[in-house]
Amino acid sequence: MSGKSILKRIDWLTVFIYLALVLIGWVNIYSSTFSESVTSIFDFGTLHGKQLFFIGVSFVAIILTLALEASFYERFSSLLYLISVLLLLGLFVFGKTIAGATSWYDLGFFNLQPSELAKVATALALAKYLSDIQTDIKRRKDQFFAFLVIFIPAILIIPQPDPGSALVFFAMAFVIFREGLPLFYLGIVLLAVLVFLTTLMFGTVWVSIFIGLLMVLFLLLKKKTFKVPVIPMVSAAVIAILFSLSVNFVFNNVFEQRHRDRFSLWLRLEKDPAKLEKIRKTIGYNTYQSEKAIEAGGIFGKGFLEGTRTKGDFVPEQETDYIFSTVGEEWGFLGTSTVVLLFTLLLLRLVYLSERQKNPFSRMYGYGVISILFIHYFINIGMVIGMLPTIGIPLPFFSYGGSGLLFFTLLLFIMLKLDSNRLKEGM
Repeated sequence: MSGKSILKRIDWLTVFIYLALVLIGWVNIYSSTFSESVTSIFDFGTLHGKQLFFIGVSFVAIILTLALEASFYERFSSLLYLISVLLLLGLFVFGKTIAGATSWYDLGFFNLQPSELAKVATALALAKYLSDIQTDIKRRKDQFFAFLVIFIPAILIIPQPDPGSALVFFAMAFVIFREGLPLFYLGIVLLAVLVFLTTLMFGTVWVSIFIGLLMVLFLLLKKKTFKVPVIPMVSAAVIAILFSLSVNFVFNNVFEQRHRDRFSLWLRLEKDPAKLEKIRKTIGYNTYQSEKAIEAGGIFGKGFLEGTRTKGDFVPEQETDYIFSTVGEEWGFLGTSTVVLLFTLLLLRLVYLSERQKNPFSRMYGYGVISILFIHYFINIGMVIGMLPTIGIPLPFFSYGGSGLLFFTLLLFIMLKLDSNRLKEGM
C-alpha cells in the first residue's frame, strides 16, 4: 500500500483523538514536574523532556507500523507472543527493580517494561488463535487454549509483583465473550467477585443467610416463574457459600498487609476511626491527596502551572499513575470532562472500526485493543478519584513513561493499519 493510499484510508478521527490525548498528557506532565530552574521544554534531563523524546520515538514507530503490510501482524503474531513471554521470563534473572517491582530491563538509555509489549503481543496472538480455529468458541478445548494465551503472561507478571498489569490481561477475556463464549462463565466470575466483596463487608454468616433465603424463594416460585433446573441452582448456592467461608482465610493469610489495607480503606472495613485514619494517611495517602487536588480545581481549575498541590508535590507519582489529578486541579471539571470525553470517543470509535472489519483477525484484535485501553482508563481514573482501590496502572497516552507510550501507540496504530486494509481482497 502506497504512502498516499494509507493516508486516504487511515481513520483520521482516531488519529486526532490520539494526538489530543498525547498533547494534553504532555502538558500536564510538564506542569506536574515543572521547576523554575528549567528554561527549555527540550531539556531531556527532565521528565517532560524525556516524555517529549518518547513522543518523537512513538511518531517514528507510527510510520514504521503503517509502512508494514497488514498481513505481517497476523503472520508473525505467534512469534511476537513467544518473544514477549521469553522477555517476561528473563526478568526473573536480568530484571531491574524499581519501586519494589522487578518489571524492567535496564538498557542504559531506556528502561524497557516487557509487560507493555506483552499486551500488544497477547492481543495479536489471541486474535490469531480465535480466527484460526474457525469454529464455535463453545468447545471446551478452544476455550481452554484461548484463556491459556491470556493467562501465561498474566501469571508471569503477578510475581514481579505487578498485579495491576496482570489484571489488564484478564480483561482481554472480553474478546472471547465477544466471539461467542457463553455468558455463563461471566456470571460465575461476577458472582465470585460479589460474594468476595459482600463477605468482607458483612461477614460469612449474613452472606450465607442471604444466599439461603434466595434459594428458598427460588424453590417456592420455581413452578410459576423459573425454568432453571433445581439441582444446578442449589449446587451453585452451596458452592457460593463454601467460597464465602474461604474468603476471610484468603484475605488474612494470602493477601499482603498493604492489599488488606487498600481493601479496608476502599470498603470501609476498619471500624476503628483511629486505625482507619492511619491507613488513610499511609496506604491511602496518594488517593486522599489526589481527591483534594481535584476538589481544589472546582469547575474551571486554577490555571496552567497554578495548582498549589501539584507544584507542592502533595501527590506522589503525580506524573504517572496520578496524572489525572493535575488535570483536575489546574483545569477543573471542564478539563477532566474533556479527558473523559476524549477517551470515551476513542473507545466508541474503536468499537465502530472493529465491527466494520471483514477479516475476523482484525475484528478480534480491535476488541483486544478496546479491552486493554478500557481497563486502563476505567481503573486509573476510578483509582484517582477514590472509587476504586489503588492498583497502579497508567492512563494510556497520558501518563509519563516511555514503554507505556510507545506500546500503547503501537497497540492503537496496528489496529488503524488493519482497518485501512479492510477493503482489500481477503480482508
